[in-house]
Amino acid sequence: MTTAYLLTREGKSVVVLDDGPLAGGETQRTTAHLSNALDDRYFEIERLHGQQGARLAAESHSAAIERIGAIVQLEQIDCDFERLDGYLFLPPGDTSDLLERELSAAHRAGLTSVEGLARAPLTCYDTGPCLRFPAQGQFHPLKYLAGLARAFQSAGGRIYTGTHVQTIEGGLPSRVKTAAGPVVTANAVVVATNTPVNDLVAIHTKQAPYRSYVIGAHVPRGAVAKGLYWDTLDPYHYVRLQQAPQNDAVEANPLGADTEILIVGGEDHKTGQAEDQPERYARLEDWARSRFPMMGPVEFRWSGQVMETIDGLAFIGPNPGDEPGVFIVTGDCGMGMTHGTIAGMLLTDLIQGRNNPWTPLYDPSRRTLRAAGEFAKENLNVARQYGDWLMGGEVGSADEVQRNSGAVVRRGLSLIAVHRDDQGKVHECTAICPHLGCIVAWNDAEKTWDCPCHGSRFDRLGKVLNGPANVDLVAVDEF
Repeated sequence: MTTAYLLTREGKSVVVLDDGPLAGGETQRTTAHLSNALDDRYFEIERLHGQQGARLAAESHSAAIERIGAIVQLEQIDCDFERLDGYLFLPPGDTSDLLERELSAAHRAGLTSVEGLARAPLTCYDTGPCLRFPAQGQFHPLKYLAGLARAFQSAGGRIYTGTHVQTIEGGLPSRVKTAAGPVVTANAVVVATNTPVNDLVAIHTKQAPYRSYVIGAHVPRGAVAKGLYWDTLDPYHYVRLQQAPQNDAVEANPLGADTEILIVGGEDHKTGQAEDQPERYARLEDWARSRFPMMGPVEFRWSGQVMETIDGLAFIGPNPGDEPGVFIVTGDCGMGMTHGTIAGMLLTDLIQGRNNPWTPLYDPSRRTLRAAGEFAKENLNVARQYGDWLMGGEVGSADEVQRNSGAVVRRGLSLIAVHRDDQGKVHECTAICPHLGCIVAWNDAEKTWDCPCHGSRFDRLGKVLNGPANVDLVAVDEF
C-alpha cells in the first residue's frame, strides 16, 4: 500500500487489487516493530554485503521509520505511532562477545548513536549487558493501513478487494488477468503478496518461510518501561507494549482499566514442519512470565509468516527473468513494516525512472556468494520434504480424523488432506500443493493446511491463503 500511496502522490493512476479484505493477510499478524536494528545483525550483513551494503541497509531502514512518521503527520493518521528506544540483550549464560561485535558493526554502518548499557530499563528483569538503539518506532499496523488507504483513495487511487489475480504478464503495457475475467493493463505492476505468486522457482530457492508465535496479555500501565526489546537467542524473542483498546471492559480485565498490552513473540519454526504449536505457545508464556511476573492472563494468541532470505535482506525490484514492468516485494526477514516502506520509496523511484542508491542492495536478481551455505541448507531442507510422498498417511482412514481437526490419509496412490469440521462433516482435497508438488501438513493452531517446502497455506477447506501457490487445493471429487 505504501508504494501505491507514494505513486499516487506523484500523479500516477494507481489501482490496488487484493484477493481478500484489505489487511487480511500477514499485515494483521505483525507485531509492528519499526526498527533499524536488523534481525540478522549488522556484523552478518557486513559479512554478506560488505561495509557499504551494511551502511545502505541502516540508512534505508532508518529512512523507512522517518517516512512512516512523516506520513502519519501529513495524513493525520491516528495509529498510536511513537518513537522509542530498542534494546538488544543476551540470553542467560551468553558472553558479551556478540554485543561487542554488533556495536562495532552498527557504528561502521553509520548508527553511531547505538551504545552499550549495563542493562535494559526493565525493573522486573535484569537483562544484563545490552545495546540501546535510539529512535526506533512502533504503531498499530491496521490503524495505519486504514489511514493510508483513505489517503490513497482521497488522492484518486482505487482499491478492489475480493479480487483474485490469476496471471501477470510483463511488457509495455503489462497485463493482469483476474479470476472474474476483467484484465487490468498498466505500465508497471507491483506484486506485493508476501511471497511472489508469479514466480515458480527463482525467488523461492533464495528464501524460506517460517511461522512465528505471539501472545498478548494486559500489564499495569507503567509496570514495563516503554521500548522495543529483543534477545539474541535463535530463534529470538521480541517484546513491546501496545495501548489497550479504550473499550476494554474492566470486569473482563483482572488488572483493572489502567493497563497496556504486553506483546511477546518468538518460538519460530519452518512453516509446515512442526506439530507442537500448543507447546510453543506454552514455552512463550513461560519465558514471558519469568521476566514479566505482573502479566495478567494471556488473552491473545496468533502466529504470522516470515520470509527469511538467505542473505538477510528483502528482495525489492524487477522480477527476475520477467518482461519489463513487473516488480516484486518479498523476503521481509522479520522486518516487514520497514522493508515494506523501503519498497514504497525504492519502487516509486524505479517506476519514475529515478536512480536510487539502494537498488543493487535489494535487487531480486542479486547473487550473494557468501550466502551459498545458507542457500544449500535451505534447499536441502526443501528436498527432504518430498520424502512425504512415500509416507503411509498420518492416520489409516478419514474415520480416525477428530472433529475440528485434519490429517493426511493415503488412499491407494493418492494422498488426501482430510478435515472433519466441528459438526462432524468430512471435507477432502488433494494433499499436493499446486506450487511445486509438496505434501501439505495440518496446522492445528491455525486450522490450515501448510506447505513445508515454500510456505503456501490453505484454509481448512483447501482455499489458498498464501502464495506462492495461486490456486486452491483440488477437491477430491474433482480429480
